[in-house]
Amino acid sequence: MGANEHGVCIGNEAVWGREEICDDEALLGMDLVRLGLERADTAEKALTVIVDLLEKYGQGGNCMESHMVFTYHNSFLIADRKEAWVLETSGKYWAAEKVEGGVRNISNQLSITTKIDREHPELKEYAKSKGWWDGEKEFDFAATYSYVNTARMTTSRGRYCEGYKLLNKHKGSITSEIMMEILRDKESGINMEGGFMTTGSMVSVLPQQPNLPCIHFFTGTPDPARSVFKPFIFVPNITQLLKTTSPTFGHDDPVKKQPRFQNKPDRRHELYKKHESAAVVMETIEGQGKEMLKEIQQLEKQKISEMESILQNGCLDINQMVNLFSQCVDEELKIYS
Repeated sequence: MGANEHGVCIGNEAVWGREEICDDEALLGMDLVRLGLERADTAEKALTVIVDLLEKYGQGGNCMESHMVFTYHNSFLIADRKEAWVLETSGKYWAAEKVEGGVRNISNQLSITTKIDREHPELKEYAKSKGWWDGEKEFDFAATYSYVNTARMTTSRGRYCEGYKLLNKHKGSITSEIMMEILRDKESGINMEGGFMTTGSMVSVLPQQPNLPCIHFFTGTPDPARSVFKPFIFVPNITQLLKTTSPTFGHDDPVKKQPRFQNKPDRRHELYKKHESAAVVMETIEGQGKEMLKEIQQLEKQKISEMESILQNGCLDINQMVNLFSQCVDEELKIYS
């Protein structure tokens, strides 16, 4: 997931379906997120960038830095100040839905049904050739390209459904704090634990008024229930965020060598390492852990309040915003030390 200086935000989920997944090296969903953000200044342009790259290079390859192969197709939630799209893929085929209102989420399943606003030119013909669609009944992308029972999608228990319920409960009154609360929810499976732990979380506020800044909150650490959502605003002259930047290994990086993934370097940045130790304290040392959690919650509340003030007053001190995120990281690290 990520955002760019134009207020374009993209989130990405792994999805599976009837189409076989390519093990050969191609573009990963994470590559497509980065390239969409690098090249587009609107949500729909980002969608176009992604589908053009999909057509030219395909998607696939191992997304895990290990000998265990983990491959998937991709879905994307793409938004800017004015509009939002859901893009879902199956191999080189894809469907896109423009979000017209209300709430919308994606998870680990195809979710576009009969409302298709853009599509791969051969989407329906290919489905017919595979015997997935008879060409007679109304075309339902998720039902055709996967095994999802689309009639029960928002009522059956599952990560997609639970996310939809939590969003729908607050429809019309979702704030950044409510969104953070939803991302912290473990019972729904949104905040994942174990081998596929939620490794980072992001909430973006995209005001429709162009004079107000887009504000992005990032944890930069796993498990949002024990993390701080730290604000970031794109302004000129931001220096590299060293304490939340993973180390680089140049030509020695095992991801650049053939055969791939022969060893696994330590990619943890400074905040990640300190947070890892702090998480153990929060989990095992009752008094100290509770106090630490309380302090990081207070830090987050303070930062949210400061950002709300900027949005209400429309007053932005660009010089202060240059170090907004890195200063918050320093304050978080101080709590952990």
